[in-house]
Formats: sequence, C-alpha cells, structure tokens
Amino acid sequence: MTADNQTRPLKRTFSVAPMMEWTDRHCRYFHRLISQHAVLYTEMVTTGALIHGDQARFLRHNDAEHPLALQLGGSNAEELALCSRMAEDAGYNEVNLNVGCPSDRVQNNMIGACLMAHPELVAECLTAMQSRVAIPVTVKHRLGIDAMDSYEELHQFVATVSQSGCKTFIIHARKAILQGLSPKENRHIPPLNYEWVYRIKQAFPHLEILINGGIKTLDETRAHLQQVDGVMIGREAYHNPYMMAEVDTLYQPDAALPTRLQIIEQMYPYIEAELKQGCYLGHITRHLLGLFHAQPGGRQFRRYLSENAHKAGADVDVLKRAVEKVATL
Repeated sequence: MTADNQTRPLKRTFSVAPMMEWTDRHCRYFHRLISQHAVLYTEMVTTGALIHGDQARFLRHNDAEHPLALQLGGSNAEELALCSRMAEDAGYNEVNLNVGCPSDRVQNNMIGACLMAHPELVAECLTAMQSRVAIPVTVKHRLGIDAMDSYEELHQFVATVSQSGCKTFIIHARKAILQGLSPKENRHIPPLNYEWVYRIKQAFPHLEILINGGIKTLDETRAHLQQVDGVMIGREAYHNPYMMAEVDTLYQPDAALPTRLQIIEQMYPYIEAELKQGCYLGHITRHLLGLFHAQPGGRQFRRYLSENAHKAGADVDVLKRAVEKVATL
C-alpha cells in the first residue's frame, strides 16, 4: 500500500475484533469483500513470536485488507516498540496492545488482561511504542479484573494510561475473572456493563472510545454510536459475516450492499491464487461457513464445505458446488 494510505486517519466507526484462530489473513480478505470501511484486526501476535519466530508469516497480509491493525501481546516496552516498528514497516495502519485476553498462558507471561493491574506499565509500553512509529498505537482492555471491579478503578486505569499519549481505547464491556474461569467462560461471565463505557467517554471526551462485547446487529451498533465513537464486533461478525453487509452505510448512507453471491464470486480468484501457493482449501473456506446463516440451503452449504474442503486435491469447484446448495443468493 502507499504511504499516503498508511498515514490517512482511520475511521473506527466499526471494526472487527482480533480473534485467535479466526481473524487470519484469509478471514480478513473475506471480511473486506463484505465491508470496504470496517477496520480489521489480526489475531494477537506475541512479541516473542514476532521477534524470534517467522516474521514474514506473522506480518503477511494482502493489500486489499486495509485499513488493518496488528494486535500485539507483551509487556516489555522495548520489545513492544520494536514490534510496533515491524508493523509499521510491513504496512499496517495501526498497532494495538492487548490488555484484555484472560487465558492462563498469557497471564503467565504478563500479557493480556492481567496488565490491567499495572496501568503504569501499560502506559510505559504505549509510550515506547508510540516513540518508534508514526501510525496510531491503541489499547484494548476490559472493565477490570478479579477484585479490581469498580468504576473508579476503571477510570483511574484510563486516566493513567492516557498519560502516555494514547488516544484510542477499545473497551470490552465486561471484566475478566482470571482466577476460576476459563477464557471461554470469560466471554459470558460476568454480565456486560455498557454504561461504564459510556461514562468513560463522558469523563474523557478528548479520547476516542470504542465499545466491544456482545453486540450482534447494526441496530445495536447505531444505538451505541450515540454514546461512543466506535463499535467493535467479534464472534457475530465471524459466525454471521453477512451482518456486516450494511456496515458501509454507517460511513456512506447510500453505499451499495454486496450480495452473498457477489462476495463468493470475488473469493474464487483469491482462492485459486492461494491454492497455487500451496494453501489448502479448507484453511480458507472455514471462514466462509456462516455466509448463508439463516438462509434457505445455508445448512447444506455449510455441511458440504465442512465435509469436502479438507479432502486432498480439493479446489475452488468444491466451493462452487456448495453454493449450488443454496436456494437464495
């Protein structure tokens, strides 16, 4: 992409959350065909993986995916700064610090939600990251963790972290319970509290505040946008991706809505190119399974892909045959 595109201000009215095992480059390419304006996020990449692992694989993306953000996991300021520079050099539009993941593995390495207990460290990390790049550096966090569960503590966290100069806070409107709940349980327990996110926006009007957690429709999105600057949707955008078809109307009221068939047809050349590079069909089509959610023939589409895309030699014709199972396109 061009430097002009990379430095153009991002409009974070709507974004798709970073989701481990899900928002890989194939998923993001697919989502971009549905919405031209949504900001897309990578899966979380740890600083250790990026510094010591396969940088090309972790940073690889298609130019069509922009606007695109890389989410980092880590707590060492210098390592995060180095990885932020890698992200900028690779062409990403934004780099985001994960302060929300509740898994045991990341806790043990001082990554994710456990950092909410250390706002000064988070501020130090964000300061270092911003010092190395021109692209925006943002943070995604929870309402709190474990016993840190008051609005006053959330307010103090944002106040402290914002002193780093970070202007964009993506708030998952649920606290994380690190002791006693699995990451899966943390997606549903305890209840969501959107009001606290609204109060943070009121308390810090100069900050860009995005809300995340449990949001499923464009009507809900529009309602939240009356209170905050942007909405981030996660699992619903993955399981029911066509819900994003109207997203661009948030940016341009007269934006044309792509049909499901148009989206699928645009995937064909991408899939053919990826297969020539040695990619397996199932690695791509697993992200398409929900495109015909709640449509006549949608279950048959999903079943046919699930049963055939993983087979040796499976090519784009498998997807075309799956589409034939759908009664309404």
